[in-house]
Amino acid sequence: MQWIDLNDSLQLKQIIEESHLHPILIFKHSTRCSISHMAKARLERAESPHGLLFYYLDLVRYRDISNQIADMLQVAHESPQVLLIHQAACVYDESHSGIDMQEIQSQFLQLT
Repeated sequence: MQWIDLNDSLQLKQIIEESHLHPILIFKHSTRCSISHMAKARLERAESPHGLLFYYLDLVRYRDISNQIADMLQVAHESPQVLLIHQAACVYDESHSGIDMQEIQSQFLQLT
């Protein structure tokens, strides 16, 4: 898996637009939270779905972007959290120990 850093508001708008072409996943990660570190490690150990881009948002540094995500996609903020974005809408979200690559893959395959 290769993370793409999400670190600016313009980039978020581009990601939302890009989701019209193909699904996108955003992982909201708190670098101060052991549960978030565990969820990130589980994702990195698993095989990621081919063709799904994984964006990484550092919540400590970019909390304002997380707030924009919540506003734009109408999804309550949680940490850690994964958001599967398709057609400019959040079609799947999960947090904490519910973050699971197999479920992400299942959700992704339903969209492709």
